[in-house]
Amino acid sequence: MSALPLARAPGANFDPGTAPLVQTDRLVLRPHRISDAEAIAQSLGDFRVSRMLARVRAPFDRQDAIEWLSGITSGLLPGWALAITTGDDVHIGVVAFEWRAGSWHLGYWLNRFFWGRGYMSEAVHAATGRFLMRMPGVEVHSGVFADNQASLRVQEKVGFRITGLSEVYSAARGAMVPHVETCLLAGDFRPSPQHR
Repeated sequence: MSALPLARAPGANFDPGTAPLVQTDRLVLRPHRISDAEAIAQSLGDFRVSRMLARVRAPFDRQDAIEWLSGITSGLLPGWALAITTGDDVHIGVVAFEWRAGSWHLGYWLNRFFWGRGYMSEAVHAATGRFLMRMPGVEVHSGVFADNQASLRVQEKVGFRITGLSEVYSAARGAMVPHVETCLLAGDFRPSPQHR
């Protein structure tokens, strides 16, 4: 989730200052605050999390989190980066939409201690539904490292389709890693009955 080009194209005239508060049955997705830095550093300091992300280096510390949050909370970058909380306002992950290389991209991660509970599927469904309400008709790109089948299942539940295979550099692993490219085409979104 690095700095994004400010080029305009269909779907790029998005007001980043209007990131919403999104509630589901178990989660609250909210805009980030600088005070989230410690929780982000703890989550991404876990190599089992950072190894599944392309641009997060290892080790990842509080200063890295503050630098990322400074960009996200500035309001200068097109897109959303929503903090995932379980309703107690404790930051446990991120779901984000960013304008990159001429198209919208979905990215997300979750603190390892919250894996296996369906939180990521719930968050991605809710955030994608809200994003598409604001940005109807846009395609959203994403992808997963080939050894992250759980993340691929999250995307498939939402309606993403596999569009290709590539290799992407993983900063945490320090190597090129096989990567499954995905895309959510306009009209393919599958709403989840669990979010409101």
